[in-house]
Amino acid sequence: MQTQRILVLDGHPAPASLSRSLAETYSGAARQAGHEVRLLHLSEMDFDLDFGRAGYRDVKPLEPALEGFMADLAWSGHVVVMAPLWWGGLPAKLKALFDRAFLPGTAFDPRRPNRLGVPAPLLTGRSARLVITSDTPGWWQRLVYRRAIAHQVTRQIFGFVGIRPTRHSWFAPASHAGAGVTGRWLSEMAALGRAAA
Repeated sequence: MQTQRILVLDGHPAPASLSRSLAETYSGAARQAGHEVRLLHLSEMDFDLDFGRAGYRDVKPLEPALEGFMADLAWSGHVVVMAPLWWGGLPAKLKALFDRAFLPGTAFDPRRPNRLGVPAPLLTGRSARLVITSDTPGWWQRLVYRRAIAHQVTRQIFGFVGIRPTRHSWFAPASHAGAGVTGRWLSEMAALGRAAA
């Protein structure tokens, strides 16, 4: 098995969460399998959430936490993000991480658009996995909401900057899951971590 460099992001803004448990389980199993892992907890990252500009002129400098995230992303070959589904999307602080850090010249190049006018992606050569916890059942998410969060992250965020493919794991209902259910989810994360998938 080929060794991978994996960036794992616990994308829950709270210091204790199911997302954190999933991230730590994945990371531990990946390390035991010989992969190199860097684990970040969104709750420990301090940065201004507001992009606060009307365009990309005079962009505010990145805080150390965002610089560290981009350095870890540049180092990685595989990215794993664990996050809860809140109001149909990512938690505000996690979305702000992408708003602030994925900038022109670093994540994409608007000076080199393709035939459709889409800027050239600059973070190619990486795959990803999005792990979502939710109270919305998977079948409802597929049939009614059309997996909107998966499309947003896969196509409009990661796909835009060249991180692909992005695979998905969906754990629901999460708020009142018993120990047996969460145990199965943690086992699944451990297996994915060992496989660097």
